[in-house]
Amino acid sequence: MIGSRHMASSSLLLSRRDLDFLLHQWLDAEELTRRPRFAEHSRETFDAVLDLSEQIATRHFAPHNKKNDQQEPRFDGERVHTVPEAKQALDAFTKADLLAAPMDEELGGMQLPQLVTTACFSFFQAANVGTSAYVFLTLGNARLLCEHGSREQIDTYVRPMLAGRFFGTMCLSEPQAGSSLADVATRAEPQQDGSYRLFGSKMWISAGDHELAENIVHLVLARIPGGPPGVKGLSLFIVPKHLVGADGSLGERNDVVTAGLNHKMGYRGTTNTLLNFGEGAHTPDGAPGAVAHLVGEPHRGLAYMFHMMNGARIGVGAGAMALGYTGYLKSLDYARERPQGRPVAAKDATAPQVPIVEHADVRRMLLAQKSYVEGALALLLYCSRLVDEQQTAEREDERAHARLLLDVLTPIAKSWPSQWCLEANSLAIQVHGGYGYTREYDVEQHYRDNRLNPIHEGTHGIQALDLLGRKAVMDGGAGLVALGETIGQTVERALDAGGEAAELGAALQESWDRVAKVTARVWGTGDPAKALANATVYLEAVGHVVVAWIWLGQFLATAGHDDAFHRGKRQAARYFFRHELPRTGPQFDLLDSLDETTLQMDPDWF
Repeated sequence: MIGSRHMASSSLLLSRRDLDFLLHQWLDAEELTRRPRFAEHSRETFDAVLDLSEQIATRHFAPHNKKNDQQEPRFDGERVHTVPEAKQALDAFTKADLLAAPMDEELGGMQLPQLVTTACFSFFQAANVGTSAYVFLTLGNARLLCEHGSREQIDTYVRPMLAGRFFGTMCLSEPQAGSSLADVATRAEPQQDGSYRLFGSKMWISAGDHELAENIVHLVLARIPGGPPGVKGLSLFIVPKHLVGADGSLGERNDVVTAGLNHKMGYRGTTNTLLNFGEGAHTPDGAPGAVAHLVGEPHRGLAYMFHMMNGARIGVGAGAMALGYTGYLKSLDYARERPQGRPVAAKDATAPQVPIVEHADVRRMLLAQKSYVEGALALLLYCSRLVDEQQTAEREDERAHARLLLDVLTPIAKSWPSQWCLEANSLAIQVHGGYGYTREYDVEQHYRDNRLNPIHEGTHGIQALDLLGRKAVMDGGAGLVALGETIGQTVERALDAGGEAAELGAALQESWDRVAKVTARVWGTGDPAKALANATVYLEAVGHVVVAWIWLGQFLATAGHDDAFHRGKRQAARYFFRHELPRTGPQFDLLDSLDETTLQMDPDWF
């Protein structure tokens, strides 16, 4: 196929040159090796695992990306069937010990910094987001259990997951509840042996059924009878597809069954299921009900699940970035090779055509993509560095500062790439012209895959409510203050550098001052409904200011370098400040006006 050459080339997944710049020139990944947790690592080990990730992603994940899309999983009423290449790719991933990469050595992990792990895993998301989802969900599941599970639960479920024998899921949504977790109805009935039996249904469960591993470990939110109403009454349970014996052997089938598969416009390689718990299709130990084991304490399930959800939100942002990034590289490659038309000032109609990259509007589209995807990658790596800081920084005040920043940046790290790297995919199609929306080229699939990410793990609107309704005001606005101080430090460096850097720094400071004033303005009403009516506008405006800050940091990191790569970085920063940051002005004006147009719209008027 015409598009196969594009997917087969590792250079068209992500830019390794960009990753090296961000990891080492900007974020100083090697500094982490001075900390006890990462002392066994070096620049060489970081580079080696990046090389390995790129190789496996290119050889095992990328080649079946189109097949995954065209031959999506099917359910025959008893079993779910996936393409054989998916299992081969996942086996290669787990045999390389990449699933355990960031985990403790005691669990067989590499203790790789999250900063480097995110960079490595981005190759797999760019190569094949459908197949890679199975292992990323498993890693999130394992991390949650390591944090909140018992030693027995870690030994029984986490160790086999990190070895690739078991895969994991998260089961939150229900058909009648959707994103409103207060309405979760699945119930967990206590048993005399200390276990529980679950009864209920869960919807939109990614990786909920397959035969890619020996077992599937579901983490399920459910209610114990007599608990408080709403989200305060949710508890978290381990529900394995097959029961696990004390010696680790697989036992009988648990009472959890697939009712059907959801067929989505993208991510088609990832099974997406409606699961029924306790319908009596199976009777473990001779009784109906899915055997379940409580994680931690009763009624604290949502707090525990947020450990996985917050990581998943950053992971969704990373997936959106990776899809946008590979689409950008493929459209850039196409634009350099596709001859069409002549310069606007050309007089000779018989002159040879020029590659379309010579046309200003094509360069505009490519530069926009570059600013979105490279900005998103930098943002996500910065957030990953914060994960490392909150876990390993020497002083408690440093760890607390990292937690504050990560809390306020998480909704942006999820939603900004999901919105703007999707726009990058749209521009990649446009650069390809008529070929862009044909299935022979990869970019139309990248767009369809990426369109799911504004909905995955809390929709765009939910992230907006989280940012403005919780993160911006919690602890007296401490998170927003911490972010403002950190941005201010970058601005100071830019002002000290003088020249163009100082101009960009001044523009960023002006934008951040508006963030602070608008936040105070909308909450000054004392009416949460009015304050949150335009929360999505707030998310988008603040997100653009944050990414402008990220671009200023990259601009400063290019000082003293004048090759094509660094010039391109500076030009992308200029583009973002001149073309993108000004978008926020009208948005802040709208927020400042306390506009109630949407709030006052009567449902009967539609």
